[in-house]
Amino acid sequence: MSLYEYVQSKEDVLDLALDEVIGEIEMPGETGASEGAGAWRDFLIGQLTQSRAVMRRHPWVPALTATRPLVGPRALARSRVFYEALAAAGLEGELLTAAVGTLSSYVNGFVAAENIWWQTVRTPAADAEFRARVAGHLEGQLAQLSRVRDGDFDRQFLLGLGLILDGIEGRLGGAGP
Repeated sequence: MSLYEYVQSKEDVLDLALDEVIGEIEMPGETGASEGAGAWRDFLIGQLTQSRAVMRRHPWVPALTATRPLVGPRALARSRVFYEALAAAGLEGELLTAAVGTLSSYVNGFVAAENIWWQTVRTPAADAEFRARVAGHLEGQLAQLSRVRDGDFDRQFLLGLGLILDGIEGRLGGAGP
């Protein structure tokens, strides 16, 4: 018996696998983001942090999502949630599409880089050893970077996400590029 008796192709199997993983991300209730100033921001931070956690459990996901549109029912439902939250905040048209794409790309890219780091370094002890080895080089050549608290991927993720959300928030009043 062949798997392809049930699905059309390998591509369909991959789409179904991706959609199954996306289904692990808890969907908000019917109302989505709660009302109030900044509610959209807190909502997106929660949803995107959850997306990152799910993608970390499935390290193959970032690479695969970079090769195909996400068209499964769960993926489309998730996209709708992000579009609705940002539209309710006041984005529309091209800015809305750009914001959703930027947030998606940020999470995918961050998790892909994080996965590569942990595949290379493998353990927190090896991470600390590596950082100690390169610290002298950083202090001399990249002084600012040597003072950055590295290794805390959760913190780095939220800092980067905050920068993106700050940019989105700055555009809510209709400011130009």
